[in-house]
Amino acid sequence: MLASAVAMAARNVPYAVMPPRRKSFVAHSSDHLPMKSTPINADWIVSGEPQARTAEHSRGHDDAALTAIWDCTAGEFRWFFGWDETVMILEGEVHITAEDGTERMLRAGDVAFFAGGTWARWRVDDYVRKVAFLRKPFPKPMAIAYRLRNLLRNGGQTGISA
Repeated sequence: MLASAVAMAARNVPYAVMPPRRKSFVAHSSDHLPMKSTPINADWIVSGEPQARTAEHSRGHDDAALTAIWDCTAGEFRWFFGWDETVMILEGEVHITAEDGTERMLRAGDVAFFAGGTWARWRVDDYVRKVAFLRKPFPKPMAIAYRLRNLLRNGGQTGISA
């Protein structure tokens, strides 16, 4: 509980008191970021020989958020989302099957969210390139305290407009 209180307090310290460790604005063309091979765990591959690459674009000051470009060649694999992840497909397409059996094809311009701690099956017929926005979820006790704090601060309103 003490760790939760300390973490919440640290998030509320004004940036004027804590100078930023990283740049406050980062912009790059996604086509010019250096891509590095990031092999998919062999135990997760269902078929084919998918080859994945990643380029880190930026990280939040608290290391709890990350933006990256990711691409992959043809193949089918299961994927574990250790962080909450929102993706926007930049090029190509991918067939997704979620844990609950929901199926969806994502194409360029589509946006999807995957909750941390879940699995999904990905089938890439040719190639897919995405931008991924990742966020480490709070531990349960801290998440509950954070939500309660926000409800109290925002008069019971939730969502982006609160």
